[in-house]
Amino acid sequence: MREDTKTLLFAAAICVTCSLLLSGTAAGLRSRQQANEQFDVKRNIVKAFGIDIGGMKRPEIETTFEKYISEETAGDLPLFTWTDEGADSPSKYAFPISGKGLWSMLYGYLALNADMETIAGLSFYKHMETPGLGAEIEKDWFQTQFAGKRLYEDGHAVDFTIAKPGTPLNDTSVDGISGATLTGKGVQTLLRKDAARYAEYFNSIKGNRE
Repeated sequence: MREDTKTLLFAAAICVTCSLLLSGTAAGLRSRQQANEQFDVKRNIVKAFGIDIGGMKRPEIETTFEKYISEETAGDLPLFTWTDEGADSPSKYAFPISGKGLWSMLYGYLALNADMETIAGLSFYKHMETPGLGAEIEKDWFQTQFAGKRLYEDGHAVDFTIAKPGTPLNDTSVDGISGATLTGKGVQTLLRKDAARYAEYFNSIKGNRE
């Protein structure tokens, strides 16, 4: 066999080997990335249900999700329920929220208390808003404001408001983010939109209880 042919075959073998190694590595990284993305969703659903996850490690969050949370549908809409240990029916309900911010789509979850009117918690898990401004929607100081606020009244979604900082608040409003007015308006719009989408479902549950 000619020397140049051997060289070409050797180079081809190296290329094939490297390609296989890269493909295997990419597949492994992709699986890990998907697992991390799925966990991040679970983590934010647990947080939306009003659970302080600050000191919880990944296995504890996974266990909490599996033990208390079930995924269901509200007609054709996705829904998550929280059922306390030993209880026969859910005590809290969560649904995905999404809408346009300033620079990106905002994705999160919002949970309601057993009354299906007041908010148990809220969490945003994906966005590309400006750090220090719109990105503050992912901070605890912003999200914890929503707990106990009213999302529904008399079976209808309220005109929930993300107010200008310093504006007097009521039970259907929270403080907005200084310098991030458009992100706040985006959050306000998506809350009203998605609350309206689920209103009929929650009204049907209340009707079945009466």
